[in-house]
Amino acid sequence: MVLEKIKSKVYELLSNDNSGHGIDHVERVLNLTLKFAEKENANKEISSLIALLHDVDDYKLFGIKNAENLTNAKRIMEDCNIDEDTQKQVILALNNIGYSKRLKGCCPTTLEGKIVSDADMCDALGANGILRVYTYSIKNGTPFFNKNTFPIEDMSAEKYTRKCADSSVCHIFEKILKLKDLMLTTSGKEEAKNRHQIIVDFLYHLFDEENTPEWKEYLDNYLK
Repeated sequence: MVLEKIKSKVYELLSNDNSGHGIDHVERVLNLTLKFAEKENANKEISSLIALLHDVDDYKLFGIKNAENLTNAKRIMEDCNIDEDTQKQVILALNNIGYSKRLKGCCPTTLEGKIVSDADMCDALGANGILRVYTYSIKNGTPFFNKNTFPIEDMSAEKYTRKCADSSVCHIFEKILKLKDLMLTTSGKEEAKNRHQIIVDFLYHLFDEENTPEWKEYLDNYLK
């Protein structure tokens, strides 16, 4: 019952999102989280709370200040009378989930946090990962592929949070293809391996159809 109340509040916040971080993304992350929690014998309620709240203070949607203070997550948990110990566990996880956090050296320490981190990153891979990158590029007015602009190879946390990728394909190289190696659970590693391959196969097909052998060579070298 409490989870349903939290879910409705999250949906209110994210219902108008068109950047790939909306309700459908949260639903997929929640479903993957429950699947992983079952396999890893984790606390499903804590895992579900983290999954539902993992994007309600995303800096890309709500700004850096919200992201640092977890303003919305804390308010929602207070409104839903989540006990203090559970709130602490959720906040600890939320403070360490996200690709930009990993670039800064932060990583979830609890099993439940690791599970949601893996589920969130897995949703950036596979078929839905490609669709989300495309959606985000439309929102930001960037091309999906620009054969004349290659990715940034030394991506720092500062560059990642300050600069939108020059194209969706650049973003795939700068972030998406790195996610497989950031998985923290056995379940996440298994899921990410298959989804990663979908991205790789898509890129090879794209570069074939675009007649850009230099990009195929770039991908070959990148995968080595």
